Amino acid sequence: MENLHDKRKIYEKSQLIESEIKENPIEQFRDWFLDASSNPTVSEANAMAISTVEDDGCPRTRMVLLKEYTYEGFIFYTNYDSRKGKSIEKTHKACLHFFWPCLERQIIIKADLEKIAENLSDGYFHSRPKGSQLGAAVSPQSEVIPNREFLEIKLNELEAKFQNSEVPRPENWGGYIAKPYEIEFWQGRPNRLHDRIIYSLKDLDWEISRLAP
Repeated sequence: MENLHDKRKIYEKSQLIESEIKENPIEQFRDWFLDASSNPTVSEANAMAISTVEDDGCPRTRMVLLKEYTYEGFIFYTNYDSRKGKSIEKTHKACLHFFWPCLERQIIIKADLEKIAENLSDGYFHSRPKGSQLGAAVSPQSEVIPNREFLEIKLNELEAKFQNSEVPRPENWGGYIAKPYEIEFWQGRPNRLHDRIIYSLKDLDWEISRLAP
């Protein structure tokens, strides 16, 4: 066994104080996201963890890519019949998490989820590389399959079928928009006295509070 007690670092790159933050959390997210996107040590600034609660009451977390954000919410795409899709359809809630270690920052977002309009899912689907379109059509996401060859055979069949034509978007594949009602911004600070600023939606206004680290 390895003792990890002494594996720690000092957080001292930035601060998060009330006099410098935006009144709207989406604008604060935008500022931090742009910082992450422009940092050469961040490979995928839009990579985020999504946690949903399954039937046994246990959360399940996986990484996906954020594809768009607006004042209304955060948009990502998936198979609606996947484990995450089934959980979302039951609870209509999820927690999104961004972590950028080199900036010593993380963002935690609690949100209500709903499917986006079909034409928007169509537009994004057909903007993807054809290989990605075929992959989405081939994979029965989260279902048990016999082996990898099962997928490769189906992929070869669809490649031949749609060699000279457009791949239709599967009906069970599309986008969700996560509409936030709570967003926490975490900035690492020395001595573990980290900055935690939380925005909570009250009616139509955002209430800003500081949490103890």
